[in-house]
Amino acid sequence: MSALGHYLEEEGISTVAIALIRKQAEHTRPPRALWVPFELGRPIGPPSEAAFQTRVILAALGLLEAPKQASLIVDFPDDDPREALDPKWRPPIASAAAPEGPAEIAEAVEAELRALAAAYAASCTARERSTVGVSGLPPVACGEYLAAWLRGKRPASPVADMSLALALRFAIDDLKAFALEAALRAGTKPSSKQLGDWLWNVTALGAALQVLRQNCLAGDDERLKAVAAFFVPALRVPAG
Repeated sequence: MSALGHYLEEEGISTVAIALIRKQAEHTRPPRALWVPFELGRPIGPPSEAAFQTRVILAALGLLEAPKQASLIVDFPDDDPREALDPKWRPPIASAAAPEGPAEIAEAVEAELRALAAAYAASCTARERSTVGVSGLPPVACGEYLAAWLRGKRPASPVADMSLALALRFAIDDLKAFALEAALRAGTKPSSKQLGDWLWNVTALGAALQVLRQNCLAGDDERLKAVAAFFVPALRVPAG
C-alpha cells in the first residue's frame, strides 16, 4: 500500500496510510502514514468504539494538511482503550479437562460447541449481528467437518464448488468467530488478550486448531499447508 501511495501521488492524488507495523512503514516510506499501536486487524481501534475510531480517522486525514515531503510517519498518541482487562468478564462456559489425542480432542470440540450455542445466540441477540457465515455452513456443520479431520479422515468439501482446503479454512474461521462471539457477554468488555488467552489456552477448539495446523504442515498437500498458516495466529503458535 505504501508503494501504491507513491504511484497515486505521482498522479496528483494525495494519500495517507494507517500503519500497524512501524518498522515496515519506515522501510517502505509511504508519502504519509499514521502509525497506530493496535493489534493487527484493528487499524482504527477496537470494535464498537465509534468515538475512538473517529479520532483515529481524523488524525489520519489531518496528515493531508501537512507540508509535502518525501515521507511522513506520525505516531497516534493513545493505546487501544480495550486492552485493559475487564475484571467482570468470565468465560461463557466452565473449563473442561484438557483432552489428549486427536480423537479425544474431536469429541471435546463437538461437546464444547454444543455448550457454547446458548451463549452465542444470546450474544447475537444483544449485538444484533454476527460475523459467522463465511463458510456458508452452520456452526454445527463446521464443527463436524473439523472433527472429521481430527479423526484422521480427509473428508470431501461440504460446500459445492469450494475446495476442501478452502472449506476447511473458512469453517475454522467461522468456528473461531463463533467461540469469540459467544464470549462477548452483555455488560462486559473483555480485552482481545482476555479472549485470546481463553480461546487458545483453555478451549478444546484452540487445542484442536493447534493439532490440525501441525498435521497439515507436516503433510505433503501444498494447498493444505498454505491454508494451515491461517489456522492459528503467529503469536499463539508455540515456540519450537
